[in-house]
Amino acid sequence: METGNWGQRIRAFRKLKGYTQERFAQAIGVSVSVLGEVERGTRTPNRQLIERVVSVLNISEDELLPQTEKEKN
Repeated sequence: METGNWGQRIRAFRKLKGYTQERFAQAIGVSVSVLGEVERGTRTPNRQLIERVVSVLNISEDELLPQTEKEKN
């Protein structure tokens, strides 16, 4: 899993849906610092976090999946 791409896509969808980092972190049950690390690409999101992200953003996991990951599948 390419960490940076996941984070960039999470940030883009979060902003597109109108969430601040604080509100989104609260909605997915993590601290703002953890969300920031994921968005900056210094932390890899685990399966549970990805599931919460897509649920809150009301998108499919396929939409969130970085292009490089799609090419591997």
